[in-house]
Amino acid sequence: MRTKTAAAVCAVLLLSGCGGSASSESSQTGVSSQARTAIAKTKTEEGKRVETSGDNTVLFKALEQQNNPLITNIFCADPTAVEYEGRLYVFGTNDQQQYLEKGGENTYERIKSFVILSTDDMANWRYEGTINTGEIAPWVYASWAPSVVKRTEEDGKTHFYLYFSNSGNGVGVLTAEDPRGPWSDPLGKPLIYNGMEGLKNSPQPFDPGAVIDDDGTGWLAFGGGRANSGTDLYPGTARIVKLGEDMLSFDSDFVEIKAPYFFEASELNFFGGKYIYTFNTSWEKRTDWDHDSGKGTPPTCSMCYMTSSDPLDTDSWEYQEHYLKNPGQLGMEYSNNHTHLQKFGDKYYLFYHTLILQKELGVEGGYRSIGADEVEVDEENAVINECFASRTGTRALKNLSPYEIRQGEEGFLTDCEYGSQIGVNYAKCESGKVIAVKNVDFGDKAGTFKAVVRGSGTLEMRLDSIMGDSAVSLSFDCKDWAEAEGTVTAGGVHDIYFVFDGKFDLDSWETTEK
Repeated sequence: MRTKTAAAVCAVLLLSGCGGSASSESSQTGVSSQARTAIAKTKTEEGKRVETSGDNTVLFKALEQQNNPLITNIFCADPTAVEYEGRLYVFGTNDQQQYLEKGGENTYERIKSFVILSTDDMANWRYEGTINTGEIAPWVYASWAPSVVKRTEEDGKTHFYLYFSNSGNGVGVLTAEDPRGPWSDPLGKPLIYNGMEGLKNSPQPFDPGAVIDDDGTGWLAFGGGRANSGTDLYPGTARIVKLGEDMLSFDSDFVEIKAPYFFEASELNFFGGKYIYTFNTSWEKRTDWDHDSGKGTPPTCSMCYMTSSDPLDTDSWEYQEHYLKNPGQLGMEYSNNHTHLQKFGDKYYLFYHTLILQKELGVEGGYRSIGADEVEVDEENAVINECFASRTGTRALKNLSPYEIRQGEEGFLTDCEYGSQIGVNYAKCESGKVIAVKNVDFGDKAGTFKAVVRGSGTLEMRLDSIMGDSAVSLSFDCKDWAEAEGTVTAGGVHDIYFVFDGKFDLDSWETTEK
């Protein structure tokens, strides 16, 4: 939502009910219909072609026809996801915060926020802002590895519960009525902490994984480290507990899951009448394994799973198999791992992290980025087939329409930074940067291209590559938010590349029919 002065921006935002870090209206539609009437249209010059060499570090996704990692300008890891109103929202540990504040080796201690992304086509990802846990829950040491679930409560509203690691010392929980927030800290303290009553032999009670079963009951798994009596084969620290009706308390004792070569990264799913517990195995040498059991030895630092019909019966948990090997065993760099299994539409996807982006950007230190691939799941028999993490990634579920307001912070690749102004996110553009959007279907109706911008420069849309044909080019100079427009020449389905000259902000864009 934009008007001509900063004071007016604040007033419009507050009057229209927008607040927090990611309001529904601003996230969904960019500048609101009320505020659009206050935007001044700037005079533009059309036809300028932006000079570019095509040498851009994020273009590896386009040049090599890749969809992984999901985004190319933010390091984030430890994915979780939830579907809401036709969009899939993915949350991740904000490695970018550590990178910007400290650099060097990623030691995680500066991370006190989560990144939120969303999609409705599994190809273009929209930046929805961050959850600032350091402000919301000032007691946190650091915040990692979120796990999010939703449930319709007695008030008729959908409530979201986000559990997260309080460093390696415990688990916190945040709540919201929208995945974009605002989020709040309902307890004002950790939900789980080292040494709490009833929790024994759990030196690192972190990396929570939550699920709500078909009865509406919540469950939480967590754990890390090794118990005093633990071994390489059975460290003895994976735990599960039944959550109370309020999702903020417990309705059972903490029960051990006897996970072989357990290390970290607990997650839970429920299908086929069974609870599916997934975890990351340790780096320890495999010296003790029953090879006559019919199950393969759990690979080193890889993702494996167990199933149970009675999660509070320790002996009911059955080891099944690995479903994702370490990225180093799949042609990428070795790293730790953390996955989330998510159904979206009629397909299952496995979200995970790798060091792909770090390598492409020439960065070192262990800064991770989220990827996703389709995975075959036998729901009836509670079987997860092996997933082979790839750089190709997911296929687009549908084409994207340009005939509605699209966010400047949405696409399949970008190296622009993001800004935020009272709950409204936007892309910060400058010469040499690029934003690309996949599978845009213009049909035969394209007429006028409109962009809400602030600053001075040229925005050019090119078709199918950074050196492709120009569909529209707008040059403008506007101190405050304004709507620039020009005639667009495009038909059919194209990947579009926005290339920039100058320095300005892009809030949103759309195409109107001729």
